[in-house]
Amino acid sequence: MEPDIEQLLSGPRGRRLCLELAMEMDQDIRIAVFHLGYKLDPGSGRSRRMLIMSPSGEAPPPLPEPTVNELAALITSLDLKGITNELVQKALERAVDTARYWQEPEGEDILAATEAITEPLAHVARSVVGLPATASWDQKAQPGQWAIDWRSADDPTPLPRNPQHTLAEWARKERAMEIRASKERPQDPHANFSGEWWSIPHGLIQTVARIPEGLSLVEDSLGWEEATTIPVSGTGRILEIRTEEDWTKLCRAFSLEVTASRRHDWFRTTGRHGRWVIPDWERAATEWDAVHLTVAGYLSLAGRALRVSEHTASVIAGWDPGSTIWLTDVARESELPRQHWHHPHNDEHWELVSSA
Repeated sequence: MEPDIEQLLSGPRGRRLCLELAMEMDQDIRIAVFHLGYKLDPGSGRSRRMLIMSPSGEAPPPLPEPTVNELAALITSLDLKGITNELVQKALERAVDTARYWQEPEGEDILAATEAITEPLAHVARSVVGLPATASWDQKAQPGQWAIDWRSADDPTPLPRNPQHTLAEWARKERAMEIRASKERPQDPHANFSGEWWSIPHGLIQTVARIPEGLSLVEDSLGWEEATTIPVSGTGRILEIRTEEDWTKLCRAFSLEVTASRRHDWFRTTGRHGRWVIPDWERAATEWDAVHLTVAGYLSLAGRALRVSEHTASVIAGWDPGSTIWLTDVARESELPRQHWHHPHNDEHWELVSSA
């Protein structure tokens, strides 16, 4: 398998993107994934139910269920000449929207991770790599970017300042939470406990390079319909997260143990039982001004158990693809106008309302 294809299919979000794209291209694939994903979903029959009714209102006789081999054959024979940039963007949005790190993966993600389906998905991945829509996936952080404020233009707010204080508070709370969790939560990873699951700090300036695309690439979105995008200019020592080694090297250099506080959530999402670490972002700020997660890095890395050392691993969770986190006070609002965007209910696209 070619390196770019293997990288895309090595991560759960990359596999999901390819599966979503295949479903967009063929209705029979969508139906097969729906049935097979339902059977594999941990919530099947409980939090996720399938109801099929005939026009008369009575339950119809059960339909023949597709097999994994039949789905694999459909994907392998798929005609991909009709792939467009819009379809790739839509599949990327679905891959991001379905990410979850606080419970088991969806049935569709489990399905895409099986060898019987991952191999056929390489057929889709080959058609994706090299398209204009993917040209920016490995792009470095740009000097001019956009911060997103999920409020309307009628409620303006300045960009957050004093990242040193924010990171100090974050580090203090993380250590306190880890101590508390080690005392109050069981070591059994199957225990029904949940808590903090993200691996990045909140309250800092976070930016994306592309608008409006970045408005729809948000993990664990709350379904916002209003957004103000703020032009930001920033430069300095920017670490690019493209590969597993980029992330694990950062974790080794500035290691913060989070086993007790992340154990249960990350076991559910990765299946790994062991010690967990994330970067100590306060200490990382002594070396780096910002850290940028490329879209390609996100697709291959997010949601995986990434080996840091013989006994520890880490997860990239809660970090939107293509976004930059500013650790020091080097990012400023530029002279370009802010933009106000609106997402009409039940519409797929964001609309520019004003620029001022």
